[in-house]
Amino acid sequence: MELSEYPTFTIIMRGYTLTQADTIMQAMKGFENQFAVEVTMNTPKALEIIRDGNKKYGNRIKIGAGTVTTLDEAKAVIDAGAKFMLSPIKFSDEIFDYAKEKRVITVPAAMTPTEVHEMFEKGADIVKIFPATIVGPAFFKATQAPLGSLPLMAVGGVKLQNASEFLTTGASYLGIGSNLFNKDDLINKNINGLSASLQAFIDIKNML
Repeated sequence: MELSEYPTFTIIMRGYTLTQADTIMQAMKGFENQFAVEVTMNTPKALEIIRDGNKKYGNRIKIGAGTVTTLDEAKAVIDAGAKFMLSPIKFSDEIFDYAKEKRVITVPAAMTPTEVHEMFEKGADIVKIFPATIVGPAFFKATQAPLGSLPLMAVGGVKLQNASEFLTTGASYLGIGSNLFNKDDLINKNINGLSASLQAFIDIKNML
């Protein structure tokens, strides 16, 4: 997968069931170029969700893995078909090397300019600023003032109400978790409601 193919928004699936994950992917019809799907490794049956999702939707939805912290996890998710990997921490040299060999996008995390620089120096495609709401939207612009334009992703507390601020202060990508969907829509498998939540983020982006 090429970095140029990576969408602006990433749906973080943490703790979703197989059925809920499948329902969300159904709701993504028409939004595939705007949203990627991240299945976190601390989700029950995470590898099964990745495999099942790729089997059904892999030709149109970019499906990856999150909370990847070890080389063994990296190998497992790539074997399941993950096209990208995110982490709440740094990636090791071994993970970077393996991902590069398999042409998988790497998105390690950082919380300081030094960590951001280090991860890009080691080969990160995108660096995830986590938790984003702790450092705040201004961090993105301030960090890039001395380091130059960088592909940074805001993750942690991102929601509809602050999405535009992150995007206008230097975040190229947003990862959205529990703040993305209405819980009742997930419980009731309301595909139209889930799609409307996705559209709301696209509307924000289009207004910028």
